[in-house]
Amino acid sequence: MDLEIPPLPFPLRTYGPDGHWSYEDGVLTGWAGPRQDRFVPPTGSSLEPASDAPRLLGAPDGDFQLIARVTVGFAAAFDAGVLYVHVGDREWAKLCFERSPDEPTICTVVTRGHSDDSNAFVVPGSSVWLRVSRTGSAFAFHASTDGSTWTFVRIFSLGDEKSASSALIGFLAQSPVGEGCVVTYDHIEFRTTWPKGLRDGS
Repeated sequence: MDLEIPPLPFPLRTYGPDGHWSYEDGVLTGWAGPRQDRFVPPTGSSLEPASDAPRLLGAPDGDFQLIARVTVGFAAAFDAGVLYVHVGDREWAKLCFERSPDEPTICTVVTRGHSDDSNAFVVPGSSVWLRVSRTGSAFAFHASTDGSTWTFVRIFSLGDEKSASSALIGFLAQSPVGEGCVVTYDHIEFRTTWPKGLRDGS
């Protein structure tokens, strides 16, 4: 299924399990089903077929920033709303607003064959702004509690410049150990620039 979101200059397509994605009055809504996740354990050797989560992705050109306020109906540990970057079957990354495991937390996962997992900081409430940016083969993750002042979370590379330039970006919902959760994204914004500074709040 393809979905057009007016702030984004590219169409989005669904991947993985059915996320029941919908867009109305500026709000994107997606659902994760029971025990849906996208993670390749460092201790494991393969991505199990059931280890997948609903994604809604498109392909931007050039440098960019994708911004959204993410609200999660937290019900179980590790329920999350995610901004997602996909370069290849085993090269992808997640910027998560996740219940980890008891408090809403900014978390990141970068997968290069296997996934890592890192927590950044706790966020009060059930909403936060997330931002993913790209220049060349570099990607940056930021989060904000007010949508204005941004906290640097992580910078990393995925693939070479050619593969990174064709990356898919977008949205993911997950409920790895729970019975499912709903995620909404609003204040969606797309910028065709890399941030002026990664650590100065801009």
